[in-house]
Amino acid sequence: MFATMSGFGLFLIAILVLLALKSFGINQEYQRGVVFRLGRLVETKGPGWFWLIPLIDRVVKVDLRTVTFALATQETVTRDGVAVRVNAVLWYRAVEPKLVVTSVVNWQSAVIQAAETGMRDAIGQSDLDQMLKERTTINSRLLDLLAKTCVQWGVVVDAVEIKDLDIPEQMQRAIAREAEAVREKRARIIKAEGEFEASKTLADAARIICDVPGALELRRLQTLTEIGVEHNSTIIAMFPTELLEAAKKIAAS
Repeated sequence: MFATMSGFGLFLIAILVLLALKSFGINQEYQRGVVFRLGRLVETKGPGWFWLIPLIDRVVKVDLRTVTFALATQETVTRDGVAVRVNAVLWYRAVEPKLVVTSVVNWQSAVIQAAETGMRDAIGQSDLDQMLKERTTINSRLLDLLAKTCVQWGVVVDAVEIKDLDIPEQMQRAIAREAEAVREKRARIIKAEGEFEASKTLADAARIICDVPGALELRRLQTLTEIGVEHNSTIIAMFPTELLEAAKKIAAS
């Protein structure tokens, strides 16, 4: 009888020790514990150790670290009717542990689904040119859509970035032709502007030469000097303009 009571006492002590051990918990610095007492939300336990009432309290731990997730490639259509394939990277984290536990089932999956849906909506509201040139604007639009959805779950989306954008091959060729045409147009404009500036300079030079007849002769001598240096050839020089004008006056008198 005594042996039986001793065995029962040891068993009872073991149960009490086990319950005592289960009544203590430890949260890491990046964790929070949401405590439920008989099914009702009580409080949130911070980092470090905490105590629970055995068989009455239950704790659900929430990780507050930022989660990085690569969204699956989405096939959608832009506002101007171009089919595209887009994928993105999402950064999000839990900030309200109570809402994370009580407002949504599997909060990480909910955020990912909302991000994929929001990405299709954001692309559907944008033209292809805007997606190619103003990707930051689309990222901001998508971030606003996610913020409105996820705040009710106690989740904050830090950033979302569109990573890859695939468009049909025909559209790629069309974009390449358009870029080539733009570059050719720019080159022609620059060439025309250069010719216009050169013509203005020549016109100014011609007016100066007309006002100073000796300037033309100096220019002619300079040209002869340059030809003589660069080319080994025979040069026939004309009489100076002043001599020709004087000869004309003598002949007229």
